[in-house]
Amino acid sequence: MERTFFQDPAVRVGVVSLKVQDLPKSKAFYTNILGLKVMEEEGGKAVLSADGKDPLVILEQPKSIEAKDRREAGLYHFAILLPARKDLASFIYHLTEQGIHMGAADHLVSEALYFEDPDGNGIEVYRDRPSSQWQRVNDQIVMTVDPLDGDSILSELNGDRWSGMPLGTIIGHIHLHVRDLQAAREFYCEGLGFEVTFDRLDKALFLSTSGYHHHIGLNTWKGERAKEPSTKRVGLQFYSLIFPGKEARQKATTRLRELGYRVVEDENMVITYDPIGNTIKLET
Repeated sequence: MERTFFQDPAVRVGVVSLKVQDLPKSKAFYTNILGLKVMEEEGGKAVLSADGKDPLVILEQPKSIEAKDRREAGLYHFAILLPARKDLASFIYHLTEQGIHMGAADHLVSEALYFEDPDGNGIEVYRDRPSSQWQRVNDQIVMTVDPLDGDSILSELNGDRWSGMPLGTIIGHIHLHVRDLQAAREFYCEGLGFEVTFDRLDKALFLSTSGYHHHIGLNTWKGERAKEPSTKRVGLQFYSLIFPGKEARQKATTRLRELGYRVVEDENMVITYDPIGNTIKLET
């Protein structure tokens, strides 16, 4: 993992907050299967971390919440980035032991696993290849969806067993279903300041800062008539973006307002909403 993609001046994803139907069941999944630690728990909410200090995932069970509607836009998946390939190897072995059904892909820039939590929220767990190995064509970082060489990854094990998310684990990116790629591009690029890194995959767009392959993924794979995400259903409650200081955040909020997007500010918090209504907390 190359830390420069997740340090100032990069704008990167901090925390992902999810609405769930059964907090004890979800907490068991995220601790026993995903290997996160509970930092704090109170009032139907649990804050989870890899290192016990920095929150990565928040699970919250509202008093009234309905099951997922797969026709809605919103969260496609959030992605947890592991520090090393051997960590991915031990995690594959762990998921296999636990009987978790998973998908897998080699994206050239990374090697990734895909599965869902008990509410159907998509999760990716991946490791990056060194950026010196990424292919670039016409200023874009090439990404593919190729078969994953699981045997090669598992050869890294050397007897290591999964013992939870390792230190250095972070949220690598978030990927969203949207209804209009152009509207989403305006919001995230012209408003928040992201740059397009790859737009050659059908009906999808990948964005980042500081040269990463993507901090944000967007797609219209559910169609442009997909429903807006409902606040009454399980799914994404909000996610946070970390800016390199208050000045950079203020410039972004000014651009968003000039483009006509809603921004809510108080002394300690800045919140905005993307074109389909996803809540984003802008932090520093």
